Amino acid sequence: MALLAIRLMSMQLVDIGANLTHESFRQDLDAVLARARAHGVTRMLVTGASRASSEQALALAHAHPGMLWATAGVHPHHALDYDEATHARLRELAGDRAVRAIGETGLDYYRNYAPRDAQHAAFERQLELAAELHLPLFLHQRDAHADFLAQLKRYRDRVPGAVVHCFTDTREALFDYLDLGCHIGITGWICDERRGTHLRELVREIPADRLMIETDAPYLLPRTVRPPPAHRRNEPMYLAHICAEIARDRGESVEVTAAHSTANAIAFFGLR
Repeated sequence: MALLAIRLMSMQLVDIGANLTHESFRQDLDAVLARARAHGVTRMLVTGASRASSEQALALAHAHPGMLWATAGVHPHHALDYDEATHARLRELAGDRAVRAIGETGLDYYRNYAPRDAQHAAFERQLELAAELHLPLFLHQRDAHADFLAQLKRYRDRVPGAVVHCFTDTREALFDYLDLGCHIGITGWICDERRGTHLRELVREIPADRLMIETDAPYLLPRTVRPPPAHRRNEPMYLAHICAEIARDRGESVEVTAAHSTANAIAFFGLR
């Protein structure tokens, strides 16, 4: 593992989904970013999941230009909060060059924290916004594939790109998204022996030019990290570990997985 760590540190990785506005990062964000850089993670997208967190994500991007960018959106869990004022604010935020995608948006029938009709309405408004502003989509779907796919299909050719963030679904769902020209984001879920083992097979099916990697920090700490940190908080430095796991499952060198996922993220989000 020591040699692997040295190889990864010499690479440049992009974490396309890190919830750095989470309260767990409030006290030590500078140290978190320093550890990320030390492990080869040179660029990150800070996820906006509500009006407030989208504003905070943009503030972080402004505070760390060249390393952090932001998304602006409302997660389906917060769909009941999506009103005209929120829509107008997201449009305003998305006008900033540091905001590189609309989202996190989509449907979540697993938790159902918001009624499904509210989720559909909030998703529709954000699809409209992405089409209007010609920005890519940063998407969330859990246990809602059929409805999510039907709604996304109506807008897919009107937006420049779409990435299904934290993909954990079936082979059928994977190919539905690939057929729509979507990118696929893989997290440390693939390292979970209780529920992620099917991804170790499916990740081989993702074309090299559609794969992106992410931590979804502070969530989804890879269960294969040894020794596990006492605090159990995931952070961007562990993207290198996820990259190595994916490379092993794809049967390719970690350098190849890193190079493809980084090039894809740079092109998709316009991080040049």
